[in-house]
This record gives sequence, structure tokens and C-alpha cells, in this order.
Amino acid sequence: MSRRGMSPALRLWPIAKSVASLASARCTPAAWNPAEPKPVPLAKLKDSFNEGTSITYLEELEERYHKDPASVDRSWQAFFRNLDHGVTGEAMAESFDAFEKGKLAMSPFTAAAISNQTVQESMRLLLMIRAYQVLGHFAADLDPLRISGHTHPPELDPAFWGFKDTDLDREFFVGNWNQSGFLAEGRPTRTLREMLTRLRETYCSHIGYEYMHIPERDKCNWIRERIETIDPVQFTKQQKLHMLDRLSWSDMFETFLANKYTAAKRFGLEGAESLIPGMKTVIDTAADLGVQSVVIGMPHRGRLNVLANVVRKPMSQIFSEFAGKEPIAHEGEYTGSGDVKYHLGTSFNRPTVHGKMVHLSLVANPSHLEAVNTVVLGKTRAKQYYSEDHERGRHLAILLHGDGAFSGQGIVYETLDMSGLPDYTVGGTIHLVVNNQVAFTTDPKDSRSSPYCTDVAKSLNCPIFHVNADDVESVVRVCQLAAEWRQAWKSDVVVDLVCYRKHGHNEIDEPMFTQPLMYKKIKAHKHSAQLYAERLIAEGTFTKEEVQQVRDRIMQHLNAAFEGAKDYKPSKKDWLASHWSGFMSPAQLSRIRNTGVPAELLRSTGLAITALPEDFAFHRQIKKVYETRRAMIESGEGLDWAMAEALAFATLVSEGNHVRLSGQDVERGTFSHRHAVLHDQTNGAKYVPLNHVFPGQKPNSFTVCNSSLSEFGVLGFELGYSMESPNSLVLWEAQFGDFANGAQIIFDQFLSGGEAKWLRQSGLVCLLPHGYDGQGPEHSSARLERFLQMCDENPYEMPHHDEAQWFSGGHLGTQIQRANWQVVNCTTPANYFHVLRRQVHRQFRKPLIVMAPKNLLRHPRCKSPLYEFDDQPDDANIVGVRFKRVIMDDTGLTPKDRGPRPPAEPEIKRVVFCSGKVFYDLHDAREKQGKVGEVAIVRVEQLAPFPFDLVCREIRRYPNAQLLWCQEEPMNMGAYMHVQPRFDTCLREEGKPMMGRMPYAGRPPMAATATGFGEVHGKEQARLIANALDVNYSGAI
Repeated sequence: MSRRGMSPALRLWPIAKSVASLASARCTPAAWNPAEPKPVPLAKLKDSFNEGTSITYLEELEERYHKDPASVDRSWQAFFRNLDHGVTGEAMAESFDAFEKGKLAMSPFTAAAISNQTVQESMRLLLMIRAYQVLGHFAADLDPLRISGHTHPPELDPAFWGFKDTDLDREFFVGNWNQSGFLAEGRPTRTLREMLTRLRETYCSHIGYEYMHIPERDKCNWIRERIETIDPVQFTKQQKLHMLDRLSWSDMFETFLANKYTAAKRFGLEGAESLIPGMKTVIDTAADLGVQSVVIGMPHRGRLNVLANVVRKPMSQIFSEFAGKEPIAHEGEYTGSGDVKYHLGTSFNRPTVHGKMVHLSLVANPSHLEAVNTVVLGKTRAKQYYSEDHERGRHLAILLHGDGAFSGQGIVYETLDMSGLPDYTVGGTIHLVVNNQVAFTTDPKDSRSSPYCTDVAKSLNCPIFHVNADDVESVVRVCQLAAEWRQAWKSDVVVDLVCYRKHGHNEIDEPMFTQPLMYKKIKAHKHSAQLYAERLIAEGTFTKEEVQQVRDRIMQHLNAAFEGAKDYKPSKKDWLASHWSGFMSPAQLSRIRNTGVPAELLRSTGLAITALPEDFAFHRQIKKVYETRRAMIESGEGLDWAMAEALAFATLVSEGNHVRLSGQDVERGTFSHRHAVLHDQTNGAKYVPLNHVFPGQKPNSFTVCNSSLSEFGVLGFELGYSMESPNSLVLWEAQFGDFANGAQIIFDQFLSGGEAKWLRQSGLVCLLPHGYDGQGPEHSSARLERFLQMCDENPYEMPHHDEAQWFSGGHLGTQIQRANWQVVNCTTPANYFHVLRRQVHRQFRKPLIVMAPKNLLRHPRCKSPLYEFDDQPDDANIVGVRFKRVIMDDTGLTPKDRGPRPPAEPEIKRVVFCSGKVFYDLHDAREKQGKVGEVAIVRVEQLAPFPFDLVCREIRRYPNAQLLWCQEEPMNMGAYMHVQPRFDTCLREEGKPMMGRMPYAGRPPMAATATGFGEVHGKEQARLIANALDVNYSGAI
């Protein structure tokens, strides 16, 4: 008797006979038993009758099948399998009937099985497939140490969807769908076992794919097409040799450094050595797809390895830097303060494996993790602009991250958020996360709330490829895929290299203090190069001797470089990129250039940027603004701040320079003063007057763009942009000056010290609205004192001045070139015009911090005539027109002598030195009080570098006057503490007694920058003005 019982056999015996008959006729079955009875006609397949010999035969076949399915013909195997899976006799009979009539394109067994498949099973199958696509990465073998695996989602278990082990070999119909990959192979039916095997191989191996959060079907299909393949990706022997070579270089470089410099911090790559072959694969693949240059930003871990093995910085130079010797300065060369070796950058042209040439730039950065991100994006965007790479396919940004930083630093989101912004996108960034599974000493469960450190990238719909970094072939595969994605879709992609950190935070740190279990595992774990070598030997790709030959060759190179480092002498530094040729270092004297513009060019330019097209529906108030500006040009009088700025931009553009202004609300201007972008009131179209300065103007040679609500990220972006080419004026404007502290890291670590640390110049301009208007503590101060405190000028050292060159401006020598940056607080539109143009019209670049006005934007006295913008000097003996670092008093002996030793004005009892908006309050009050001729007011427009020469000149002009500093800011803020020792230096230079404490008129020391009460503000302002003008006031608060 059959184990399944006699009834099924008796009922289905006629069907079985027909199946055997058909198989014999249409297939190629094994030899049949000679005693086999004749087949029953198809018309009688559904009849039920008994025949002893048939029952016996069926029982014998079934017994043989259950003992060994391979012992019976395939047609019988299919029959009994269907029977075991509950396929009814009627279903099989109908299928064979259709098969005989030629109505089936598939096996009748498959058709019978499908007919037995319920709608619910079909739905559950599709849901299970989707579960693997969405959640499969949680079951992937990603952790080399196997200590931090995720809980496997129950949706990946077939039992969750109601399938049993007996269903594994059952065929199911899944259909053909409008979806690439697994469901688009033209195989609508397959067994459950086959489906699970394919899904697990794809989604649960050493690579975990996250992409189903992307809402665009085409992008998801693109990924599925490349990962849900029938056959796994296979590498050739040559490709495997290449991977072995690159991995061995990465591994042996770290080992070599560890042996030679045992006590040195180097933030090695041990535990993540596969990063190097991965990065090189990204670059090779990208170059094959059209990329010509790559800008890289990364933290300190693995930086030396990347410098040596990816960017190709000479290893002899790297080894020599471990000695920490002061570099030898060549004549006229600036060496700066330098930085630790794992912060430095470099650039190199290198060939790829396929013979392409690609330029690599690794941007220098501080220890502040992720701070370099947007600097890299800005530099990449600038490369795209200057090379007219409109499709963004020739210049690529690669950012490396640590796991703790990627999830913990807010700048990461700011960086990702820029990816799709029209004026900030670089056409996609490739993010490589070196996932140590520990942040310094902090475990992942304490450093993030999400399953993965990369989850922040899902908010921007980036595909994320997690990979076990011990499997170099998988690393290379996903890095290749990432490069292809970026070039295909011009959007960001993330590769998460799940690895470990062999040492602590650095090589002399003890990790067992805080992660004892992890580091016990690490100590017992083989490194990836050893694992790969053993794998290649085991699979017969290479012999042990061939692997050793690779390592011996690398060791010879390392030893040779080490010997070369002992006598290494760097050549004269190419301290700026090639297109900066001719620009001077702080050790080289640069000639002074004038910033005035010929009157006719001023007029024609002014008329061009105030001419509005007739077929544009302007807002009536905006139209009036532009009519007023045009009248300024036509009359030559009353140019306000916005018009001066527009003229500076327009004249620079007309001279062939690129101008880019960025920041929050800069198109209109926070204070509704700029209106650089005009909007059609009927259709929303935009018109930018400064893009119509002259016929044939290059598109976007003037760019003004509202940024995201970010300070840190956007300022970093503009800094990177400014570093690419000197032939540009790049500006960032804060919405209010006090918001600049949101970008303090960029100011502190990059802008103020970048040239000294890394020998890279930038002419970035920062416009920081500043001024005390009674708006409270949050919108009054741009924290002027902080920028002055970061100036590297010695306040007690008088710069050398050559009075013979006074009138040409050459008497200053290299004072401004030696300074780390400039800080100005202008009071006239014309001076603002000249300071902007000065940024470009010189042979070097320095950052410029501008205390931009608010109240002065519409102040009736804050106007300049057009002649102050032209190239004709208005003062005797002066050659050329330039920015005025100090503006003399406009009373007394006029016109004022600008020579070094002017006629004395002994009747003046007090000289009030000030800067910025307070001048106008002092000026008005002096007139009202009738103190013209008794009190002189001198404006210090440039606070850093300090104008020692011009302050000395004013001291000579007023020999009997008491000096006083007046400011609106509290005493512990503003410029007071900055100017006080410098005034003493000037007095000492002039042989006058030093003041010790300079008389002061201003607000007393405060914790907050300003009062929040309007009435109190008014009283404070009146008091400081009165004190400044009172010649009997001693200067004590």
C-alpha cells in the first residue's frame, strides 16, 4: 500500500498513464517497463476505475520516488511532486488536455501547479520578493567581526508568508512585470527554492543594498538590472591580480609605517585596507565614463594611505614628514605655520588602469570632522563652471566619512541638502563611509538612533550600498556601481564600508579600556589582505609563490622610498595651482593696483544694468527703484550702497572676471535693498540685470543665488569655490551678521588660518550686516571683535613705511600680504565699491570680512558722487584711486592733505576715531552742538591690517588733541580692545606719551551684545555720542 493511501492512486491512475504516454511521445524519457499497460484515452482521464496491475505499478513508482526521486523519470517526478503539493487530479487532467491540443506554451505539470496556486499565494510571493528588496540588507553578512549584526526581519522567512518546507520545490507563477531584474527575465514560473536562493544571494550576502526608498521607478530598475542578475559578477584573473596588488599596497604601507615610526600618530587604515582598491575603482570607472578631475575630501584616518596610494604623493616626502623638520624656505618663498601630516592635501595627475588621465585633488582640512565637505563641493562646482561642464560629467567630488561623524555632524545633512539645489549641485557626490563601528570610544548604540550610520542619506533618496570591507571583491563591485550611478543619474550615492579599527583612535591609544570585547575579536582577526590572498590560493587563481612575489615587489618600493626620505629635499613649492601663476606669496612684494574705473565705462555700465526690458511686468516699486538708480548714473550724484555694489560687480564682470554672490535671501537682500533678481509679476519669469552688462556676456558670469538656510555649509561651499580660480569675486552674505557664528568652524579653521597652514589663498568676501539700531541682542552685532582677535598682526610692532612711495601706495611694503585676512567697516558707498574691486585688482588673494551696514543702506547722508568711483584722483599728488583705509575729517583745513606730514591743525582739542555707522550719529551731533573746529572725527575704515601709517599721519595733523575711540558696541566687544594697543604703538612712533588705556566712549561691558529695550538703547546711544564729543570727558565709563 502507498504511504499516501490507496485512494489518490486509484483516482489518478488514468491520469498517470496519460502523463507517461505523453512524456514518451513528446519528451525523451528513460526506457519504460515492458509490462506497462496501454494509456487510457484523454477523454476518459477524469473517469475513476480500478485495475489491479495499474495500481501495483503506480504504487511501485511512488515508493521509488519517495526513496529516491532521481530513480524515476522526470515526468513522474513532476507528477508526484504536484501530487504532494496538493494539485488536484482535475487540474492536471485539464492541463494535459490543453497541452495535447497545443494550447500550452509551458509544461503541463507547471500549468497544473499554477492552476492550483491561489491569489493569496501570488500576493504573498510578490510581497516576499519585495521584502528582500526592502529589508534584505538587514540579513546581509556585513560585519567582519560579527558582533553587531541586525535582527533578521521576520518578513525574510518564507514561513512568515505561509509557505512550508514542502513548498520549496513547488513551482509558482510570479509573472513578468514592468520591473528590471529578478521579475523581468522572461521566466514567469520558478520554484520557491530558486527564488529564495536568488534573493538571498543578491540581498543577503556581503553586500546590503538600500534603494527601495527612492521614489523613481527608473532609478530602482537601474539598480535591480545590475544586482538581480542570473549569474554573479565574475572577475578575471587579471582583475583579481589588480585587486590583490592594490590591497597589498594598502596593507603593507600601514605595516611599514608601524614598524618604522612606532611611536608616531598616523591614524592608520588598518581594518579598512580595502578602501584603497575601492577608491581606485571609483576613480578608474569614473574616468572611463568621462570624468577628468576628482576633488577629494576626507578625515584624518587613512589619509596618509590615500595620499600615497590613491593620489600618489611621493612616499619619500611622506616619510620625510614624519621627522617633523621645519621646511627649507627658498628665496621669496612662504612656508607658513604648517600642519600635521594627516591634515595636508595635494594634487596629482595620474593614469588609470585603462590608460585615461585624471587629475586628483585632496583638499587639506582640519580635525573638525566633515567640515571639509562643502569646501570640496564648492571647489568642484567652480571647476565645472570654469570648464563649462554644464552636464557635470567631467568633474567629480568624492567625500570620505567616519561612521560616527556621518550620523552625528549636522554638516553632513547640509551637504546632502545641496545635492539638488540648482546653484550648488555638483551632479552627485560619491560618499565613502569608513564604518569603524565605533566613534572614538563611543559605541553605535550611544552615538545614533538609527540602524545605520548612513540613514541620514535616505532623506535625500540616495542609494546606499553596505559592504563587508573584508571582502575586497564586493568592495570593488559596489564602488564600481557607485561610480556608474553617479555618472548615469548625476546624484549622490553612499558606500558604507563596514570594517573595524585595528588600533584605538590613534596608534598610541588603548582601545581595550572601552571596547574590550570588540578588540579581543580584532586581535584574533585576520586582516583583509591575508584573507584575500588565502582565498585566491585556495581557489587556484594564484600560487603562494605568486602572491609572495607581489608583496616582495611592494616591499622593495617601500624600502627605496624610505632610504630616499633621508636625503629628501622638496623642490620649490608649487604653492598655488597652475592657474594662479603669477600670484604672489606673503613673502613676495606685490605692486599696488588702482581700483578706479574710467568715467565713461562707469556711465555705460551703470546705464546697462539699470535698463529694463519693455516686455517684462516689473513690480511697480522695483521699477521705481531702478528708475532712481538710473537717475543716479545720469546725474552723477547720490549713489547709494546698493548701486555702488552693483557697479563694482558690473565693472568686474566687464573686465572678464566671474562674480558669485551667495547666501540667505541675497537676491533681494535681507533689507530689501539689492534686488539683483527681478520677477515678472504675471508669469514669474526672472531677469538679472547684471547678466546683461555687455553684449555676448558669458552666461552666469554674474551669479547671485539664494542659499539654503545654512551658514556652515554654504560658507564652506563658497570658500571652496573661491579657491579654484583667482579671476573671480566670490562673496557670502549672512542674513544678519550674528548668524555668522553658525559657520564659526569655517572662519576659525579654514578662512583665518588656511594660507598659513596649507599654503592656499582665497579672496572670499564675507558680508556681515552689523550695526546698533535697537533691534535687540540677536540682530545688532556681527561679533567684530572675534574677527579682529583672529588677526595675526603684532599690535606692538610698527610696520616699515617708505615715505618715498607714499603717494603711489607702495610705501606699505608687504604689510597687507603678510596679514591672514582683512577686516573693514566702510562708511561710504564709494569706499565699499573700491574695497570690493581691490579684492581682484591685486597679485594676491586675502579673505575680506566686511561689517556690512543696515541703517546706512538708506541713510540720507550715506551717498557718494559718481566721480569718487572713477580713476581720476581728487587729492593733490595722489597717484590713482584706491580704497581709503582711513577717511579724514571733513572740517578744518580743506581740502585735507593726504601726504605723510600734513599741515598741523592745533586748535582741535579732541580727535574721535571711530568706524562704521556711528560716524553719522557723531557727525550730526557735532553740527547740532556747534563743535566743528573743536572736535575732529576720523573714520578707520580698515581695522585689520591696522593703518598705522595713516593714524600716525592724523596724530601729526592734530598735535594738541586728545585721542578717543568711540564705538556703539560694548567695551568688551567691537574694535576697542583691538585698536587700543595699536594706537599706543603709533604714539610711541611719534614720540608722544602713550595712553596706557585709550579714552573710550561706548557702551559698558555687557554679556549680551545689546539691550532688548528700545528706550534703553536710545539712552545708551545718546550717552556715548555725548561723551565722545565732550572735550572734558576723561574717557572713563
